Amino acid sequence: MTAKNEENTEWVTCIARVRDAQDKAAFARLFAHFAPRVKAFLMRSGADAAMAEECTQEVMATLWQKAHLFDPARASAATWIFTIARNRKIDALRKARRPEPEEVIWGPDESPDQAEILALQQESEKLAEAMTALPEKQRALIEKAYFGDLSHSEIAEQTGLPLGTIKSRIRLALDRLRHAMK
Repeated sequence: MTAKNEENTEWVTCIARVRDAQDKAAFARLFAHFAPRVKAFLMRSGADAAMAEECTQEVMATLWQKAHLFDPARASAATWIFTIARNRKIDALRKARRPEPEEVIWGPDESPDQAEILALQQESEKLAEAMTALPEKQRALIEKAYFGDLSHSEIAEQTGLPLGTIKSRIRLALDRLRHAMK
């Protein structure tokens, strides 16, 4: 047996002890060995120190909580742990790129002034007129898509029309509405 196989057998045994008996000593050995290596791996792959530290903690917590998912027939202990680390880093990067939600302001909204109300009413009337001027086939699809909140695929299912026909009619209708609203 090679040194690498012996080492893997040792880690597989530790993971099994964590899985079967929540063995803290076995987990401590795994943590002492893998945590610094996982952190270094994450930093080499582009994570900053804070993200690498946070991901490493999550990886080790996952190892503790999900040791029952480890299958030594599918991968070595190190491969399993570093795969968890890679996935955690990807999740953290996606989360970091997600835009922050806009600040919600509590309390009563400011009332729109009369000019805004009048402008909105006129625009609504103009849109209603433009909608009635559309051919029936286009108007029906616009109503389903924008007022019925259906996707193009859902409209195709509902009407039995080909998806391309639906997209073409909606595009033509929107073009007509755009010109009418100028």
